[in-house]
Amino acid sequence: MVMDVFTTTGDRRAMLAHRRHRLSAIFRDNAHPTLTVDAARTYQTMDGFGFSLTGGSAMLIAGLAPSARQNLLRELFSRDGQGIGTSFLRLTIGASDLSTKSYSYNDLPPGQTDFALTQFDIMAGDEQVIPVLKDILSINPDIQIMASPWSAPRWMKDNDSFVGGSLKPDCYDVYARYLIRYLETMKSHGIPVHAITLQNEPHNHKNDPSMVMTASAQADFIQNHIGPALQKSDLNTQIFCWDHNCDEPDYPVAVLSDPAVQRYVTGVAFHLYNGGPEALSQVQALYPDQKMYLTEQWVGADGNFGDDLAWHARNVFIGVMRNGGRAVLEWNLASDPACGPHTPGGEPHCVGALTIDGQAVTRNVAYYLIGHAAKFIPPGSVRVESSDSDILRNAAFRTPDGRISMIVLNDSDWDQRFNILHNGKRATLTLKAGALSTCTWPAPS
Repeated sequence: MVMDVFTTTGDRRAMLAHRRHRLSAIFRDNAHPTLTVDAARTYQTMDGFGFSLTGGSAMLIAGLAPSARQNLLRELFSRDGQGIGTSFLRLTIGASDLSTKSYSYNDLPPGQTDFALTQFDIMAGDEQVIPVLKDILSINPDIQIMASPWSAPRWMKDNDSFVGGSLKPDCYDVYARYLIRYLETMKSHGIPVHAITLQNEPHNHKNDPSMVMTASAQADFIQNHIGPALQKSDLNTQIFCWDHNCDEPDYPVAVLSDPAVQRYVTGVAFHLYNGGPEALSQVQALYPDQKMYLTEQWVGADGNFGDDLAWHARNVFIGVMRNGGRAVLEWNLASDPACGPHTPGGEPHCVGALTIDGQAVTRNVAYYLIGHAAKFIPPGSVRVESSDSDILRNAAFRTPDGRISMIVLNDSDWDQRFNILHNGKRATLTLKAGALSTCTWPAPS
């Protein structure tokens, strides 16, 4: 029996480098640590891995020559050949801070309102998103799509600004209809949005754009406005609450404390800029029927490949998945060499999974992180029991096509030789300090 091993090292000497090892019956023991996989003990089912297709990402991808663009999208979204099998995308409802400007789909001059949404315009900004999405769906029609707003239209907010402020109470109903209009319009373009969050980073009042939404306001908005509106529609879009950092699990707990709210909510979305991944299992222990997602984690321009590879593998991937996470999303899919585009007040130091400089494409650390997961752990894969280790951090899965896939990080400063043991068969591997491997092999029937 053959085990396929794909490895990325912090020094970039190996980048998803493929080797084969033999899984053989055990004839004698050795002194190396052993990671044991028990596929009979199962945990959560995975929904996917991917990135955010920001307006800036779509603009840069759309600027590639047609053949180069199609080849890149196949590499990103196909599981065939060299494709990395990205299976999940997050969109922005209106602008994010990685758009060229702040905008909504219903922008009006100061003092005007449009409660009938007669001036709703899905092409008000980031015009390349829909065409790029259509190309992606032609490659992977089953990709999961989630969408998140950074701000309501200014006229719906109490400060009439894209930065900060809160949704006016008398605009809760029209904002729910605005979100429904977005979902229906995307569906009319052949783009199914499977889930939404109601506010990106609801405790971030400084971003451009941004909007503050308290837990009580979000619960009210779900129970009395967007929840019933979605239920009455012909959409199958799920609601995820929170969508901010792991250091505030009390927020989603408060939102979900009312059963009248719970009935409309499918799960909780987290970021990992503060706190730790154990927040996911803490919330799920209270609400076991709710899905837990990690919907955003950036890579900063001041980082380095090796440190970012290890930190994200440890926390964003293995840590989140061992704490019940069903989806893991890195942040921006593509940026230019200056970490643009971004709004005037947006984050100026965000490195995309790709750097696109005219027609040149560079693959960065987030690309390889998703590459270690998406292709080998497709949607429907089930996490199974594997030995916990502070040095050889890992998570293992049984895939729908009958394989075992295991992600292993050598979280130490020295090379590690170790065993993987499953169903009486063993492979002995060596993993360099700080390196990440995905190991995959046939599961016995």
